[in-house]
Amino acid sequence: MVHYKDIGLVNSRKMFEAAHKGGFAIPAYNFNNMEQLQAIIMGCAESDSPVIIQVSKGARAYANQTLLTYMAEGAVAMAKEAGLQIPVVLHLDHGDSFELAKSCIETGFSSVMIDGSHLPYEENIALTKKVVEYAHAYDVTVEGELGVLAGIEDEVQSEKSHYTNPDEVEDFVSRTGVDSLAISIGTSHGAYKFKLKEGETVPPLRFDILEEIEKRIPGFPIVLHGASSVVQEFVQMINKYGGNLDGAVGIPEDQLRKAATSAVCKINIDSDGRLAMTGKIREVLATKPSEFDPRKYLGPARDALKELIIHKNRNVLGSAGHGKELL
Repeated sequence: MVHYKDIGLVNSRKMFEAAHKGGFAIPAYNFNNMEQLQAIIMGCAESDSPVIIQVSKGARAYANQTLLTYMAEGAVAMAKEAGLQIPVVLHLDHGDSFELAKSCIETGFSSVMIDGSHLPYEENIALTKKVVEYAHAYDVTVEGELGVLAGIEDEVQSEKSHYTNPDEVEDFVSRTGVDSLAISIGTSHGAYKFKLKEGETVPPLRFDILEEIEKRIPGFPIVLHGASSVVQEFVQMINKYGGNLDGAVGIPEDQLRKAATSAVCKINIDSDGRLAMTGKIREVLATKPSEFDPRKYLGPARDALKELIIHKNRNVLGSAGHGKELL
């Protein structure tokens, strides 16, 4: 077994306490490969932000579970060598079984999500509690979920969203022992979060539900999934150079900033990173058709993602400047 503390990682408990008190949210960025991880770590290190690097079940299979452990260890060492040490959590995103969560804990993850939101309520509680009992024995933090987000991202898929019922949150948290709770208040997975007709605008997040949940479980860390803004600069870049992402719309950044000042302590961003990298790769390949060195198109993609992350940390999540204080 590899314990996360042995490879320089931390769990999310201290991060969430600081985020709640300070009125900011911890960024949780998904990665699948080296360039994404480099961009995430250096973007957060250069903006002095704590960070949760997270992988889905599909990403773990793609990258290889053993390699991921050492990639995380290397990422921590890379920031430290640059004199930009920050606290880093390695998190399982949307774990769907006890066996998967257990395997992640045993290979160096410091935090896991067990998503039983698709199950009947009592089954969700039973599964989540089982994971919590195992994880807490190793000081690993656990995220649960109530409510279902619409959209598609990796193996997570739902045609319709189901808002979190505030009447259930206190019972769920007390019976499962989770450390944080993902809720559904209008965010959505993937790049196509909303289908808007001409003249329509993105519907606002259900802050009334969030406020009611805060009353039921005051001070408890809340998580937002599907919180990419679907940055139009990169959507347009993709379309300009041969892509087809017409109608891709995300969550306005001002709404995410408002959420970050509340009980929302963790905000997940995946699609924006994919769009940034894909846009730059398409641009290089289209404007330099003789280029075949992966470094020459993956490098600019990595740089674009790093700058996007710095922007998110400083201007959206408010996490910039809070990294070193949490070491």
